[in-house]
This record gives sequence, C-alpha cells and structure tokens, in this order.
Amino acid sequence: MEKKKYPEMNESILEQVHSPRDLKKLTLAQCQTLCKEIRRLLVETVSKTGGHLASNLGSVELTVAMHRVFSSPDDKFIWDVGHQCYTHKILTGRWTKFSTLRQQDGISGFPKPNESEHDAFISGHSSTAISVACGIAEGMRLQGDTEHFAVAVVGDGAMTGGLSYEGMNNAGKSKNNLIVILNDNDMSISRNVGGLAKYLSSMRSSEGYVRTKKAVERRLNRTAVIGPSVAKVIKNSKSVVRDALLQSATIFEDFGFVYLGPVDGHNISALEEVLAAGKEYHRPVFIHVHTVKGKGYCPAEENPGEYHGVSRFDIETGNPEVSGTDSYSDMFGKELVRLAQQDSRICAITAAMEHGTGLHYFARKFPGRYYDVGIAEQHAVTFSAALASMGQLPVFAVYSSFLQRAYDQLMHDVAIGGLHVVLGIDRAGVVGEDGETHHGLYDVSYLSSVPGVSIYAPSCYDELRICLRRALYRDKGLACVRYPRGSDKTIFDKSALNTEYTHVSGHKTDVLYISYGRVYDALYRANCAAVEAGMPCDLLKLTRIFPLSDGTVQIAKSYRKVVFLEEAYYYGGISQMFGDLLLEEGYQGSYRRVAPKQYLAQASTAAQLDIMGLSEEAIYRDIQRTYQGE
Repeated sequence: MEKKKYPEMNESILEQVHSPRDLKKLTLAQCQTLCKEIRRLLVETVSKTGGHLASNLGSVELTVAMHRVFSSPDDKFIWDVGHQCYTHKILTGRWTKFSTLRQQDGISGFPKPNESEHDAFISGHSSTAISVACGIAEGMRLQGDTEHFAVAVVGDGAMTGGLSYEGMNNAGKSKNNLIVILNDNDMSISRNVGGLAKYLSSMRSSEGYVRTKKAVERRLNRTAVIGPSVAKVIKNSKSVVRDALLQSATIFEDFGFVYLGPVDGHNISALEEVLAAGKEYHRPVFIHVHTVKGKGYCPAEENPGEYHGVSRFDIETGNPEVSGTDSYSDMFGKELVRLAQQDSRICAITAAMEHGTGLHYFARKFPGRYYDVGIAEQHAVTFSAALASMGQLPVFAVYSSFLQRAYDQLMHDVAIGGLHVVLGIDRAGVVGEDGETHHGLYDVSYLSSVPGVSIYAPSCYDELRICLRRALYRDKGLACVRYPRGSDKTIFDKSALNTEYTHVSGHKTDVLYISYGRVYDALYRANCAAVEAGMPCDLLKLTRIFPLSDGTVQIAKSYRKVVFLEEAYYYGGISQMFGDLLLEEGYQGSYRRVAPKQYLAQASTAAQLDIMGLSEEAIYRDIQRTYQGE
C-alpha cells in the first residue's frame, strides 16, 4: 500500500480551538485528531507560502501538550530559533489567518510580541531562548509571580551555540520557575556536529530510564502512607535507577537543572505527564524530548534538511516550484571549489549552513579542508583567524544576519593581528518573507568600522567570481564579498567588469546615480526607460565599496545632482561615507541618499525593494522627481 504524503482529516477539531483554553476541553483522542489536522494545514499552507516546514511538523504534539499543561500567555513560551512556532500560532487564535504566513501584512514566520500576547519574545537567531527564559523567570520572581513559568523550547541544533550554555550556567543557579525543553530531532539545518551531538545521541538510547523512573513513582504514590514520601525522595535525588541506566549525571544536572528525559515527543500523554512533573519542582528543569523532523509528511521525513526552509512546492511530489541550484550561493560554492583545486591552502568554514551557503560542493570535494562548526559564528571567525595564522586561506561563508554575532571576533581576533580571512557574506540585503531577523542590511555599517577591511559587492555572477579571487589573492587582512539571496537575472552591460568601479557616462547630463550590488541592475533598467523619456542620467557602479576606490568622489563632484541608492542601513552606510567625502572635497551641488532607516517586516523581496525605493519602478519615479527639481 502506498504511504500517504500526509494524514487525512477525519473530523474538524481545529475549528473548535479559538484559544489555548479550548485545548484543555479536548480528550486525548481529539488531540490526536487535532495534530493530524494541524499537520495537514502546515503542509498545505507552506506549500503555497514557503517557510520552515520540517521543524514544525516535528513539534506539533509537543506544542499541543505545552498549551494543555501550561496557561499561555501567563506562562511564557520562548521559541528557539523561533521558526518552530507555527503550531503555537495556530493554537493561539491565528489559524484563520494562517494562509497569510510570511506574507506582506500577514503573520510572521517567527514569534512577534506585537502580533500576539502569546508571543513572549521575538526570535529569529539561534541559541537565545535559555537566556531569555532566565530573564523572564527572574522578572516574574521580582514581580511576585510564583505561580507561572518561563518555558524555553530549544532545538538540538541550537545547543551547538555557546549562548545556550551561558544561559544554562546562569539559569541553573536560580530557584525560579524555569523549564527548558530540548526538542531533539537529531537535526539542525545541516547535520549536527561535535561532541554535544554525540552526547545527545547516546542519551537517546536511554529512553527506558524515564519510563522506568515514572513507573516506579506511580507505583509508590499508590502505596499507602510511606509511598508518596519515598516517591518524593526519588524525584529530588539523582536516583539509583538513573545512574544505572545513564551511568553518570547528565551535563544538564551539572549545570543545576533537574533532568527529565528522553521522552517520546509524539506521545501526547507522555509529554503531558513529564511537563506536569516538571512544574512540580518550582526550580530549573530540563526536559529532553525526542521528535522526528518532518513528522507526517513523507518527503520531509526522508529529507528533513531540504525541508527545513522551503520555497513553494507541489504537495503530491514534494518538488519545489523553483530550483535552488541557480543562485549566488551556489555560484560562490562552485567557484570556491575551482580555486581550491589549484590551491591546497584554501579551507572552507560554515556555521551549520552547508547547503544554504553552497559549501556542500566543497564538503564533498575536500572533506579534509571543510569545517562545519555548528551554530557558532563567534568560534567560526576565531577558528578562521587561527587557520590564517598558520598560513592557510580560510573562507567563512555565513549569512549576513548571523555574522552580526561575531563582530567582536572580527575586530579583536582578525583585524588587530592583520590576519587574512575571507568572508563570503550570503543573503546581503533584504531576504523577503523571513523578515526583520534575517535581513542583511547592517553588515556594511559595522564591517566598515573594522580597521583594514576590504568589502566587495558584486552585481552579477561573473563579478562575484573575480571579487572572490581578488579577496583571496590581492587583499590582506579581512576581505569580505557580499552577495544577495537569489539568482542573477541582470541585463546591464558586463563588458567592463572589474573589482573597483564602472562609470557609465555620455548622456550630456548633470545628474549622477550611484549604486552597488543587485540594486545597480534595477538602476540600469530604470535609466534605460528614463533615457527614452528624455531624462538621461549617468551611472556609477561601485564594486569595491570599502574603502572607496580612488577617483570615485572626484567623478561625483563633477555633477550638479548626485543620488546614491543603497540596499543597506541608512546610518553608517557607504552612501553616508560618500557624502562626507564629497563635503570634504567642497562639493557645492545636491547630494541625496535612498536607503532604509527602519526594520522591514515580512513581504516579498520585490515588495521590500519597492518599499525602500530601490526597485526598478521606484528608481524610475525617483529620476522623474530629480528632473522635476524635487
């Protein structure tokens, strides 16, 4: 019999659930039906909107059990990384709006306090939840609330990030109502690596420990007079049963937590039992839950990594509408392999983003020079610096949004020593539906403050290739190549590509537009239309955006009107530096900048570019205003 792609719904329980309170009225059988309905809704919705599918399919029963045992929003749920919160959103009054997931003016794919009182804290980056829960639990204590709990749900991938252990180290010392739930599915975005992954793997084989311990406690509690007392002793000690089955105390107990687990994360009854037991301690408790990533949808179960974050896809086949192989990430990965074939010094480093950054090609070809350090961007930068100190050529490929975490290491461990490290900064600029937490709009501002840095912003695949080569072999110190999410669909003239700048002139105009990266092609297209409408502009395309190439400011100084278009944060961006240099040169003309000044909510990339004034249509309108003297 053919295995179904996702479960069928027998009846509609979901329509009865308008808030978490309604869950408490359901029978266990109804809850099981509800989970099937939720999985179907998840698959049907994400197939249309794209999003994080596998992690959410794996956490359905866990979320249902949490809302039945706890009382949100008085009990605070903190989701790490946040992309596993879809079921939580469905159960907290947002299921009728779920079709708007990740869409403009719709609901976010991550927790958002201004969206619902049930979203306690915004989350989009890994390993923050334990620290957040520690602070929220302490806030509850300070306000005299000894009844409610701060509950952090952490993926095992997030446990490879150092901040998780900083949070545990402080949370374990408290006496607060704090529960950490480890959603252990043996998967992060890339395969889990390192000592912790091996440790958790060994613990998964000890599931009999919890079953045995709870069975003993139930039996003792049914025994008159002496039973409950003995059960209490077992609950509050490192029991002989635990030591016999696990051989030693867990790392979590060494941090000061009561450890309960592992527990089957798809057994609602078992989950409710262990969560209720955790509440009884009124001190930090660590609950280890074992789930299956992609649960209930065959393609996601079989390939959970591919269904971590997906574009729109066909439900029956599981095939995405658009292939991800034609992208800047893919081209970067392939070019790095080509260069590494000729140079054994080149090493590639990723922070749990092997496929996302295109480094899977390198991993297959040169496994001895490829390093996945887990969700540990700070370690990745310092590790790269140390490789450079030994004469290697380390290339750390990382999303712009996640590189923010490693600023101290860039400044202290790379720059001060003048060590030659290359950064492949993926997802530079806006990223569309993932929203505020994932945009790469800030790397320009903080990277340009690092002494000795070089930053390149190629506008097409061919320019990406020559910039990577220059960063490796001509630059010293920290060299950064930043490129956007998506593919190269540019049409601008590529006959004079270089790593400095290109000045397109000859229209007999006193108006100059400056840009870099993917925005340049939108500018080129808009200017082609403007020329036909009798509004010609000269163009200046920057490739090395920092430090600015000699001559660029002098070129701009010769025009009466200069407009700089930048897909990076307005304050501290290259457009601000360019304007400062113009002033220093005594420029007397008009200088104007177009760049985002605030966080951008989820929407399509095209919509976000238009909101910022950086789409082809928006730039054309800007040219019109420039010619009208506005």
